[in-house]
Amino acid sequence: MFFQTILFLVLYWLPGISSEGHLDVAIVINGSGTIASNNDDFVCATLDWWPSEKCNYNQCPWGGASVLNMDLNHPILANAIKAFKPLRIRIGGSLQDKVVYDVGNLGYPCEPFSKMDDRLFGFSKGCLSMARWDELNLLFQNTGAVMTFGLNALIGRYHVRNGIWSGAWNSSNARDFIDYTISKGYPVDSWEFGNELSGHGIGARVGVEQYGKDVINLRSILDELYKDSSLRALLVAPGGFYEQQWYSQLLEVSGSGVVNAMTHHIYNLGAGNDLNIKHKIIDPQYLSQIEDAFRGLQLTIQRHGPWSSAWVSEAGGSYNSGSPVVSNAFLNSLWYLDQLGMASKYDTKVYCRQSLIGGNYGLLDTETFIPNPDYYSALLWHRVMGKGVLSIDLSGSPHLRAYAHCRKDEGGVTLLLINLSKYAEFEVSVHNKLNVDLDDGVFINKNNSFVHSLKRTVSWFGRKGSDGYEKREEYHLTAMNGNHLGREMLLNGNLLQLTEDGNIPDMNPVYVPVNSPVSVAPLSVAFVVFPQFEARPCA
Repeated sequence: MFFQTILFLVLYWLPGISSEGHLDVAIVINGSGTIASNNDDFVCATLDWWPSEKCNYNQCPWGGASVLNMDLNHPILANAIKAFKPLRIRIGGSLQDKVVYDVGNLGYPCEPFSKMDDRLFGFSKGCLSMARWDELNLLFQNTGAVMTFGLNALIGRYHVRNGIWSGAWNSSNARDFIDYTISKGYPVDSWEFGNELSGHGIGARVGVEQYGKDVINLRSILDELYKDSSLRALLVAPGGFYEQQWYSQLLEVSGSGVVNAMTHHIYNLGAGNDLNIKHKIIDPQYLSQIEDAFRGLQLTIQRHGPWSSAWVSEAGGSYNSGSPVVSNAFLNSLWYLDQLGMASKYDTKVYCRQSLIGGNYGLLDTETFIPNPDYYSALLWHRVMGKGVLSIDLSGSPHLRAYAHCRKDEGGVTLLLINLSKYAEFEVSVHNKLNVDLDDGVFINKNNSFVHSLKRTVSWFGRKGSDGYEKREEYHLTAMNGNHLGREMLLNGNLLQLTEDGNIPDMNPVYVPVNSPVSVAPLSVAFVVFPQFEARPCA
């Protein structure tokens, strides 16, 4: 115990020994067990309903990116989805509670959204034809996508005052739509009930008692329609901004086993025209503020609905279509990857990025479909960060963010390092807490100083040890020519760009001696894979 205490004290003070602009940092990964877990399809992206007339801040960045008008045959779109094997896609957004489905007895023509300034969100109702639904499902089946669909939860209700909507949900149109979907064999993984109607709402809100009754109604519909099908679908809700009292009441009103996942939204960087966004992204204290929402939802589920789980079903960083300066730039990946890491620590199973395409925050460019930097960040996470989340102890500057997971589909551990500093380069030594808990003799050589041993930045990976010749994998993401507001990303110094035939490029690591320190450049990201790192749950 004495030597364990000494180890942590030494690790804590090591950064103070380093020179200006170059910081030595020690990270201790606890390989004894996981603190949380993700789904295999943790990385998710949204498709939205916004038509080309959706404008903010004198710009209209949606173009042909709506669920209703997107070019579903674009080869880059298909290749971008296929690369994830699989990518979860959530169809939803502000206009989903104004969407009707052209199935059964709709009673009026199926038409797209039109601009109507006096209506909710400035648009009329819109209609999803079954021909378009068939085309969407063909894309999803051909690319292996996993689908979450957001249902219209306002239909049948009436506006009372000040955004308050009353009355019971009219489920008939949704029921016909779900029935059609099942009859066609379309494997919708989950149905989300409503969009941002919870708590204070965004544009519209529904009381929790009525909402809970409606969710029970939807559960009974799903149970009935799926009873003779080999398919099954989850019910997720409410797709709003986390408010503790409303969320806990929903779980209590709806009851055990009804809501499979509690979904919430995150736009913690503020409005898309906020000039301070680029400063917020590199401010560790600001980024950490949203941690309260992740922690709060985790506790709410534990106390009021342990049958449920936490999902982020929409997160765009900046709201109102995102920032035209930052949301599609390299710098945004620092925020995005930090979000994925932070959400994981609090047992978030799914994290849906707004959006796959559309707005300024699309993973793909709205006009060309060419991937933006965050696309590659998402893909790399998906390929190397496994489901099991490990705890870490990190000494040194708060500008180094670090998250550890089991390696994806293989033994070992992957460490994500995010350098938020403009000026400091970090030299990171990685240690295994399993060794700290071993007998003192494993580490202490009486002929050498303990501090001297640490300063050699030897990485102790566990009882497996290392012969000094083993390698680790490193994936360093940096901005092209140091332009952090540019849209070009380098992987290990090589430009990430589509191949000549429009395919996603290979994303290969560099191999580094396992016991050398990890160098993380200013305003950059590093994924580090330790294949031989001993972690009991990651075998």
